[in-house]
This record gives sequence, structure tokens and C-alpha cells, in this order.
Amino acid sequence: MYTNSAFLNNSQISFKDNSKPLIVSSCGTYRLSNITQLPTLRPKGRPDYQLLYVAAGKAHFFFDGKEEIVPAGHMVLYYPKEPQKYVYYGTDKTEVYWVHFTGGKVKEILSNYHIPSDKHVIFSGTSAEYQWLFRQMIQELQMCRPGYEELLTLMLRQIFLLMDRQLQEKKGNSYIQEEIEKATYYFNENYHKDISIEEYAASRHVSTCWFIRSFKHYTGMTPMQYILSIRIANAQNLLETTGYTISEIAAIVGYDNPLYFSRIFKKQKGLSPKEYRTTSSLQLPHLL
Repeated sequence: MYTNSAFLNNSQISFKDNSKPLIVSSCGTYRLSNITQLPTLRPKGRPDYQLLYVAAGKAHFFFDGKEEIVPAGHMVLYYPKEPQKYVYYGTDKTEVYWVHFTGGKVKEILSNYHIPSDKHVIFSGTSAEYQWLFRQMIQELQMCRPGYEELLTLMLRQIFLLMDRQLQEKKGNSYIQEEIEKATYYFNENYHKDISIEEYAASRHVSTCWFIRSFKHYTGMTPMQYILSIRIANAQNLLETTGYTISEIAAIVGYDNPLYFSRIFKKQKGLSPKEYRTTSSLQLPHLL
């Protein structure tokens, strides 16, 4: 399991603070593979808000005693003092980002971005922008550079804005959204294969240009960039949690040539696979 998290003032104690409109108190990520399950149970909830983004795989949430399986491309929002129960399973290859926040005008801010208050699970779409923003918030909380608290609120507002945009676009064109969701599911299941975007578009009876344009509009990436992001994420996971060789990992994620895989990996992550494995093995996990 890979985890990375950070907390305001380096304190893991949850709190409520109405002194400012919006305050980010903590942020983090989990990526599961080599553990059976990771459960969370808070019968009395927390004093702050929590937003979770399912970036890959799926997560199992329980609302009013009923299980709801939440796939990638959705956010889950908890209000203060709401009971929380959810489980991540290693077999689902779940990747989740989370942020806790508080403030005197949170309800108003959520309403301004059309974030629904009557349901927990919210469609958000899958986008590398979400992951980038969550990672940036983690980094800001860890480094505490000048103005970081204000920057944290701006990045969280940007996440709300992206959610709002996806919600409005989904209402406007459910057909396109359905096609993109089917495509992302197909790519996640077959990323290790040699996928032809032209052949996939033809199988859906749409033009290649329309498909690529629509896919990028909804995800922020072209189909091939999306497939590459899945390959790299799974390669990271294997480097962190297994003893497979670089050549074996390259083959698992869809590359016949390990040297080409290493070049692609370094271009995306800034480190070679070997360097990444060494670096990740030195990281100490910080659990929520």
C-alpha cells in the first residue's frame, strides 16, 4: 500500500474553525494493492467536512446501513458529525484522495458551486487535474511555504469548480458522458493491451475525431494520454509493492520493450523505474 498525507500545523486532531470562510486541515492519498482491506469507521463522524475522490478502482461506502459501491470518477462528501463507514479492498486496486476542511461559510461555498447537499456520492469524472490538485495540497501542507493556507483554499475551490463543471455538462449531454464513462471503463480493463483508438471509436459507431475531442473535453486528456496515465500508475504500484523486475513490470503494464518503458516512465515521473523504486522504499507512511 502507498500512502502520503499531510496535516495543518502537523496536527492529526480534527477540529471545527469558523474564523475563516474555508480552511483546509488535512489532505492525503491511498493506493491499495498488497493488503486485504483498509476499513474506516467513525460512528459519530468528525467535526469537519471530508471530500474523497475515487481516482481508480472502486470503494465500498455504507450509508444508512446500506452498501454503495462507488467507482472511479466519483466524489464522496461527508458533512460534520455524519457517521462514516467505508472500506477499500486490495483486490479492487483502489486509489483514493481525500481532504478535510472546515470554515464559517462552507455550506454557502458548496452551494455556490452547486455541490448537492442531499446526497453523498457525486459524479466528478476522471481527470488528472483532480489528482494534480490533491497532490499539490499535500505538498503545500508538508512544506508550509508563505501563503500556503490561502493557496490551499484556492486549490480546493478549483476542485469544487471542476466538479460543478462536470455536473453541469452531465446534465447537458448525458449521451456523451455515457460514452466517455464506457470508454474509461474499457481502458482501465484493457490498458495493458495494444489499444487502437480508431478501432475503439469504430466499435462505438462514432468518428475518431469526435471521440478524441469529446474524451479530452470530459477528462482533460486524450485517450492515449489517459491510457498512459493508467499504465504509469500501475507501474508505480508494482514498483512499490512487488519484487518484479523492471522488464517484468514493463510487460505487465503493456510494454514489450523495457528500455522504452523506462524512458516513458522517467519522462512522466522524473525518475527512472529503478530510482523510483529506491525512493518509494524510503518513504515512511502516514496513515489518516
